[in-house]
Amino acid sequence: MDAFLQGRSGIKPKAAPAAAVPATPQFVPWVEKYRPRTVNEVSHQDEVVAVLKKCLEGDDIPNFLFYGPPGTGKTSTILALTRQMFGVEYKNRVLELNASDERGIQVVRDKIKNFAQLAAFAKTVGGLKIPGIKMVILDEADSMTNAAQSALRRTMEKYTKTTRFCLICNYVSRIIAPITSRCAKFRFKPLDTTVLDDRIKHICKEEKVTCGEDVIEVIRKVSGGDLRKAITYLQSSARLKVDEEVTTQDIHDIAGVVPQEVVERVLELAKSGNYTKLQHGIEDLMHDAYSASQILEQLHDMVLEDGTLPDKQKSVIMEEIAKTDKRLLDGGDEYLQIMSLVTVVMSQYTDL
Repeated sequence: MDAFLQGRSGIKPKAAPAAAVPATPQFVPWVEKYRPRTVNEVSHQDEVVAVLKKCLEGDDIPNFLFYGPPGTGKTSTILALTRQMFGVEYKNRVLELNASDERGIQVVRDKIKNFAQLAAFAKTVGGLKIPGIKMVILDEADSMTNAAQSALRRTMEKYTKTTRFCLICNYVSRIIAPITSRCAKFRFKPLDTTVLDDRIKHICKEEKVTCGEDVIEVIRKVSGGDLRKAITYLQSSARLKVDEEVTTQDIHDIAGVVPQEVVERVLELAKSGNYTKLQHGIEDLMHDAYSASQILEQLHDMVLEDGTLPDKQKSVIMEEIAKTDKRLLDGGDEYLQIMSLVTVVMSQYTDL
């Protein structure tokens, strides 16, 4: 039977050689490709870099608390520091948990505690002196519950001889006081326009992307000082145009910016005082699927720059924009919230 299945001769036929699979190019996100590898490469955070270099020289590593706006280099800085400090031992000495991971009280009690209680010895590998500690990195720590933070405080206190912690957040006020008192706090400043422009130009040169000064200015404006967002917009636009020159319209399309004439039209309808026309205008705006938060941002700038509107009316509109933004974050209906806002705008303009 075996011979029958294998052929008349009983010899297994040779398998045909597998066709060579053409190697596909690996597209690495530019955010990762151009991430700083050492502390010295971190841009525009001179005070933070100076302190961290002293910590590396003296092997005096405290617990860290990095806070500041998104895209200013908080995560990149601690990753560069730990890579520089641990070298080839990086994977064994560093535990990184992001907001996407489950970080409730049970994870603090189990995963973090189990990692922290393991001993680590100082040694020298390839001429690099590795300190006898481990590092736990908690990115977006301000999203942790108070119960989890309280459990973390006890873990930080108990395993201070073997483990250091680095908490990264946007809002330091959301971290409980017992943790902030145990950490060296570093505030990351918003990036200067020249720093952001230089970085974008450097990436354009390395990746052979053609774009003018006006495009870089638009990238800087729509990213709001967030270098990570700026690099992502640039890469998306470059992939869209391939070998062609990137234009300002490409950046607007990628970033989801509402055309200026559309926002001006909404403001003109609000000034007219005709509620029916205003309602139809907002319905058309919603049908075009523009982001409500983006509309708020651009409407805020236009109202602020309007010289015909007194400060008292501006303050009423700004307060309503803030309330609308909060409702949208809480999951409110975009059409109803925008309608509520523009009716307030209309009442302030018609009361002049």
